[in-house]
Amino acid sequence: MQISIAPELQARWPQTALGVLVYEVQVEPSSPALLARFDQTIAQLAGQFTLDTIAQQPHIAATRQAYKALGASPHDHRNAAEAMLRRVVKQAGLYHINNVVEVNNLLSISSGYAIGSYDLGQLQGPVVLDTPPDGTRYEGIGKGALTIAHLPVLRDDLGWFGNPSSDSRRAMIQPGKRQVASVLYAFDGPQGLEPWLAEFAQALEEFCGVTDLQQYILSCH
Repeated sequence: MQISIAPELQARWPQTALGVLVYEVQVEPSSPALLARFDQTIAQLAGQFTLDTIAQQPHIAATRQAYKALGASPHDHRNAAEAMLRRVVKQAGLYHINNVVEVNNLLSISSGYAIGSYDLGQLQGPVVLDTPPDGTRYEGIGKGALTIAHLPVLRDDLGWFGNPSSDSRRAMIQPGKRQVASVLYAFDGPQGLEPWLAEFAQALEEFCGVTDLQQYILSCH
């Protein structure tokens, strides 16, 4: 997958960076071992955070600051890591979808990075992280039509499809053998991404049987 960060976004928030994993995987229900790890992590994090301290987690705080700088409300558009941790603290639980989404969410709540995983078979042409103009919307996963103006959003030749708060239905991960790109959205520079990419890769190998993947980091510098 060819991916870049739009020059305007680089200028407005130079700390923007992306960690990317590209791999082939059999998407299927999560194994008991993965669900056990998932539940164990949720229990640990529920004791580490309160609703007031979640927004202070460094990667979440950086995402909130970037949203404000781009003209989006971090309260109206909570990034995925923050939104999921709020559910964890409220004892509301997280949905079980499939093995790839479970690993995606496990790493997101653990790291504080919002992470999106996308079906490359549904994308066309180069991918760019950019900011949509006023009035831009897409069909979100489980959320209907979403306004995405002023957020950092991925687009390809077919249009906008993913952002740190809510992804579109077009590139959602569905069962079967898939080519997938998982994107870690960082807004406090690239320096914290490498260990979490390594942990993500290890989890994909352990719980999803992924044996060959590419990983790289993009930044504005």
